[in-house]
Amino acid sequence: MSGNAKVEAYLSSKKESSSGEISKKFAELEEFYNKKLWHQLTLGLVKLVKLPEMQQGTELLNLYSNLITEMENKINPLSLVELAAAIMKQYSDPKEAIAFVEKIRPKVVDHQESHVYCKVLIAQVTLRQLEDKEATKKLLDETEKMLDEIDGVTPTHGKFYQLASELYCLTGAHADYYRASLRYLGCSDPPTDPTERTQQAFYLGLAALLGEGIYNFGELLAHPILESLKGTNLEWLMRLLLAFNAGNINEFESMKPLWSSQPDLLAKEIELREKIRLLCLMEMTFKRKAFDRQLKFEEVAEETGLPINQVEVMVMRALSLDLVRGSIDQVEQKVNITWVQPRVLDKTQLAAMLERLNAWCDDVDSMQKLLEEQAAPILTL
Repeated sequence: MSGNAKVEAYLSSKKESSSGEISKKFAELEEFYNKKLWHQLTLGLVKLVKLPEMQQGTELLNLYSNLITEMENKINPLSLVELAAAIMKQYSDPKEAIAFVEKIRPKVVDHQESHVYCKVLIAQVTLRQLEDKEATKKLLDETEKMLDEIDGVTPTHGKFYQLASELYCLTGAHADYYRASLRYLGCSDPPTDPTERTQQAFYLGLAALLGEGIYNFGELLAHPILESLKGTNLEWLMRLLLAFNAGNINEFESMKPLWSSQPDLLAKEIELREKIRLLCLMEMTFKRKAFDRQLKFEEVAEETGLPINQVEVMVMRALSLDLVRGSIDQVEQKVNITWVQPRVLDKTQLAAMLERLNAWCDDVDSMQKLLEEQAAPILTL
C-alpha cells in the first residue's frame, strides 16, 4: 500500500469508528491532508494529541505510524518534536521512548531549538523513569551549551530549567535548584494548581536559605509565587525570608520555634546564623551614606549578636565572599567599607535609597548655590 493510500485508509477508518469530537477532528485532518494544507494539518495534529481520548492505549503510536511518519518532512521541526513529546509517553519501556526521540532528532538537527527540545525529552525519561541522575546531569550540561546559542527566551528554555530544577531538588543541590527554578519561573507560568504553587514556593524559599553563596533574596521576594504561602501553615517561611533579606537577627531568633520545626533548616542552624549575620553587615553598610561607612566593631557586634572578638573573622569572611569591599583597622577596631554587593531591593530598601538620593540632591544644590555666591569675587581677580 502506498503512503498516500495508507494515510487515507487510516483517516477514513478513524473518522468512521470514532465518536463525537474525535470523529470530527479526524474528518478535519482528512480534509487538510487531501487539500495538502500542511500547516493546518500540523496545527490539527498538535491539538489532537492533547485530547484525553487519544492518550489512551496506543492511539498516538498508531497515529504516528499511520499518518505522521508519512509527512514528517512537511511538519515544522518544533511541532514535530511537540508531537513526539506526546507520543513517547505511550511507550511502556523507557528505552524504547528514548530510541523513538533519537529517531526524531536527526530530522530536526538543523533547527537548534527543536534539537535542544529533543535532548530535554531524552533527559526527562532518563531522570523520571530510568532514575539515572548522573546521566541526566551530563545530558543537561551538554544541552545548556546548545541552549545558550538560542536567541531570546523560548518555551524550550522553560522545559530545560524545569527539568534542571527537578534534578537539583533530587540531588539536594540547593543553590543550583534555586537558580534553575527562578529561571524556569522567568520563562514559564507558575503551576496553576494551588498545592503545586505552594510546594514550589516552599522549596524555593528553603533553597534560598540553604543554598551556598545565595545572599540575594530580593528577586524571590518580588515574585508573585510567594503569595501562595499566605494563609497557609507555611506563611512563616515568607517572614523568615524577609528577615534574612533585611539582616534582622532579632526576627530570626524570635522565629526559631517555627523554622526549627523544618529538619533541613534545623540541621543547618550554624550556617543560617552565619548567612544572616553577613546579610546584616551588608544591610548596615547599605543604610550608611557613602561618606560614612566606617563601622566600629562594637556596632557590628551589637547588630549581629556576635562577641566583639569574633567580628573581625566575620568581616574577613564577607570580604572573601566579595559581599563587601574595604579594609579592617585592627588598631582602631573599625571596618572601612567602600562597596557592597548589588542586590535586588524590596520596597523598604528602595525607599531608604530614595531618601539618600534626595539628601544627595540637596547637598549638590547647596554646593551649586555656594559656588554661585562665591564665584563673583574669584572671577574679578
